[in-house]
Amino acid sequence: MKRVLLLLMEGFEEMEALVPVDVLRRAGVEVVMASLGEGIQVRGRCGVTVHADAMLEGMTGAGFDLLVIPGGPAVKAMRVDGRAAALAVGFVGQGKPVGAICAGPLVLADAGLLSGRRFTAHPSVSGELPGVLGGEKVVEDGLVVTSRGAGTALEFGLALVRRLCGEGVVEEVVRGMAG
Repeated sequence: MKRVLLLLMEGFEEMEALVPVDVLRRAGVEVVMASLGEGIQVRGRCGVTVHADAMLEGMTGAGFDLLVIPGGPAVKAMRVDGRAAALAVGFVGQGKPVGAICAGPLVLADAGLLSGRRFTAHPSVSGELPGVLGGEKVVEDGLVVTSRGAGTALEFGLALVRRLCGEGVVEEVVRGMAG
């Protein structure tokens, strides 16, 4: 079974975290939502509180096949914290993909993982990310998968499923969602 580590911090964008979690789990992927904060309950940008599966403290990327970084105001604190960027470097260094949506690609930029790659992000952070591709919903370049924001969360989730499980599983998931 494929395993995904998804990071949550106070102020995360709910759709950018929960839509990919839902889609990945429909595909039979185990997703561990890990809190980078002080508690297991993490409040999102719009006030939705999520019970994380685990605390990130003491966890590594070992045993996981993909890292996901949602966006939202939480990204500012994630960047200061530094653990998300370090994890991303570790994943890519081991040949494992990383996904980031909305402002999440800022963490990948901090980690030096966007240099020389095609990527996208939310227009609000384009000033900090020279070279961002504005017209594409999801951009994949090597081990890096990026997406624009909450409105592209479904496409992002399906791209992650495709990456881990293949096109056939994507088709099954879409059929199951009556898409």
